[in-house]
Amino acid sequence: MPLETAPSALAPGQVIARGAARHLASLGFACVEEIVPTRGLRLDILALGPKGELWVVECKSSRADFTSDGKWHHYLEWGDRFFWAVGADFPTELLPEASGLIVADGYGGEILRMPEETRLAGARRAAVTRRFAQHAARRLQALRDPGARLGEL
Repeated sequence: MPLETAPSALAPGQVIARGAARHLASLGFACVEEIVPTRGLRLDILALGPKGELWVVECKSSRADFTSDGKWHHYLEWGDRFFWAVGADFPTELLPEASGLIVADGYGGEILRMPEETRLAGARRAAVTRRFAQHAARRLQALRDPGARLGEL
């Protein structure tokens, strides 16, 4: 069993992603990080819930990180709910109020604001769920067989 990486060894966005994913896992969600739903986009976290719901979480570690991201609005069409995950010292007044808010650190997190649900169409849901499964399976296989050629992660 691998040892846990200390939060101090991770980049700030990775620390926030880990805490957010841990919190979502405590709610029954399975999470994958850094998944590409389509060319040119990379979701920080895609979470698959116990009832098949899909939540997108975009992690921001600073004001500069947020203001330099011009793609985030394209992430809305890949999940039923969209959240920002930030650290406790992040200026949350920058974030759009209609989106969800998770405050996280390297050990866990908490949902402070739940966004409205915008259900994906059936065909999109099937495609995103399939992408989620393939991504998760490739990540697991890469851990078990680091030398294998696994295609896109």
